[in-house]
Amino acid sequence: MTPPMSTFPDQFRLNGRTALITGSARGLGWEMAKGLAEAGARVLLHGRDPARLKERVAELAAAGLAADALSFDVADRAAMAAEIDRAPAIDILIHNVGERDRRSFSDIDHDAFARLIDVDLVAAHALVKLLIPGMLERKWGRLIMVTSIVADLAIPNASSYATAKAGLSAMARAMAAEFGATGITSNALAPGFFATETNQRMIASPNGEHHRQRTPAKRWANPSEITGAAIFLASPAASYVNGHTLIVDGGVSATYLA
Repeated sequence: MTPPMSTFPDQFRLNGRTALITGSARGLGWEMAKGLAEAGARVLLHGRDPARLKERVAELAAAGLAADALSFDVADRAAMAAEIDRAPAIDILIHNVGERDRRSFSDIDHDAFARLIDVDLVAAHALVKLLIPGMLERKWGRLIMVTSIVADLAIPNASSYATAKAGLSAMARAMAAEFGATGITSNALAPGFFATETNQRMIASPNGEHHRQRTPAKRWANPSEITGAAIFLASPAASYVNGHTLIVDGGVSATYLA
């Protein structure tokens, strides 16, 4: 049983924990990494561009926050294993990295479909397999799979992406069932429409305006608005939250708007 903290706000602190956030050089991954660092965790940023990661680590260090970086392509399992092997013990994983193929179902051939499933889903399994032994030994861990509302709300031109994200949600539930008695929790975090760098062109388009109107909040989310949910799932305050998908979408998935 997790011992009580001195005050309830302390249960949201991550002091003494090390967190790996994949795909954290920009976008939602970067916002979550900053938030966890501010909550007291030592964060390990991840990406494929060592120079970009170095800049981000320096940015956190300048703010007095503990950070380092791991650089590898999740499709390269050998590089992944080598980087995890040299890393400090990891208590928290937020698996955020992923790719997207916006072609229609008819236009995506088998190899392209399989590749995206490998990068967005199978790689997550490979990474968790590397981290689980240490978490089991320490009897504490947080596994957080970043999925999407498209895991449940299908849209055209996203068949491989939606399939992978739904698989991540299912994997989070499966891991919750398997590791629930070990001090490890496993959950999913499903963002809606966030105004990240990669979405700027869409936001300015008619489709982006449709998304804004489709959201009960009537706006795209600021990327920083994912941070509270991530900190909560990673923290001692969420010690009895397991196998859950926490949706952060301004109410999109709760409504029947066209």
